[in-house]
Amino acid sequence: MTGLLDGRIAIVTGAGRGIGRAHALELARHGAKVVVNDFGVSLAGEGTGESPAEQVVAEIVAAGGEAVANAADVADFAAAEALVRQAVETYGGLDILVNNAGFVRDRMLVNTSEEEWDAVIRVHLKGHFATLRHAGAYWRAESKAGRQRDARVVNTSSGAGLQGSIGQGTYSAAKAGIAGLTLVAAAEMARYGVTVNAIAPVAKTRMTEGAFDTSAMALPEDNSPVVAWLASEDARDITGRVIEIDGPKMTVENGWAHGPSADAGARWVAGDVGPALRKLLAEAPEPEPVYGA
Repeated sequence: MTGLLDGRIAIVTGAGRGIGRAHALELARHGAKVVVNDFGVSLAGEGTGESPAEQVVAEIVAAGGEAVANAADVADFAAAEALVRQAVETYGGLDILVNNAGFVRDRMLVNTSEEEWDAVIRVHLKGHFATLRHAGAYWRAESKAGRQRDARVVNTSSGAGLQGSIGQGTYSAAKAGIAGLTLVAAAEMARYGVTVNAIAPVAKTRMTEGAFDTSAMALPEDNSPVVAWLASEDARDITGRVIEIDGPKMTVENGWAHGPSADAGARWVAGDVGPALRKLLAEAPEPEPVYGA
């Protein structure tokens, strides 16, 4: 235990395996008390009957830390509220929310079913919203009661959401939505003492092994030290940022920003749009290529 997060109380979603498990272990190693959430589903989001959260709790306790398990579906609004309540009732509060839960159902757009679209958007985007909404309500109430907490949220986006990824249209849309949600939440929740950032992790996990050549990819735990620092009190001046982590390389993502512009002075005439827009595009930087293109 290093003490970076001593006394701080954390929820990590999707923490039974992969990157989430690594986050839970890392936060506990630095002194946080952790609610380890995992719904126990397969890569495609189907029930398996396993209890991976209990296994991670056992690892944390064996190492001298404190942790409890939670098997909630984070995209279930009431279950997400109960997850936040469990942290508060078990440990007396909540300081850190790490949103990580998700799965993939990769398809080219023309082969994607409505059910696949809804399932992926639900667990990633609604799963982030539901926990963030209930944690945010708790932090707002604490602030209004004169007990403002130095709270942290670390969401999980992806390079697929920031640059796009062939065959992952649904996943990319969900992860792009998470990046946008992070910006809004950071602006809205600053008054309650809450910072909200996101990471775009690169790692060899169940989700990547079927989609890419993962032989040279970083390990899940390579992302977790960045999360641990972002969850610390020292990070109180960092908010509204998306940070890509690829092994030893850490990159601040710029996201959408206003580029070159032209003002016609009045409503555009359709025939004038082409030349003006082509001139602007010639002045703007080329977008990064979509993964797999």
